[in-house]
Amino acid sequence: MLEMRPSCEHCNTALPPSTLNARICSFECTFCADCAEGVLANTCPNCGGGFVHRPVRPARNWKGDNYLGKYPASTAVKHRPANLEGHAELLRELEGIPPEQR
Repeated sequence: MLEMRPSCEHCNTALPPSTLNARICSFECTFCADCAEGVLANTCPNCGGGFVHRPVRPARNWKGDNYLGKYPASTAVKHRPANLEGHAELLRELEGIPPEQR
């Protein structure tokens, strides 16, 4: 089940479950769009993978109890700002390699 973390790991901006501003990597590292697409250049500082839009979990029980009320978003904040010097080195290593081929 997707954890749906409550904030950007880099800048700590709130990312409520209904936001379209959240981006995740395949390990669910969670960043706001500004950090993921700008500061981090679509490269997760934790794994080197790319980012995709985090889906929005339905707020209402439309079918089978698969909704936010039964499966709430996480409240555990993982604020661990990226080391931008180290990230620049990672970006140099991955230059020209698209996320799906990393």
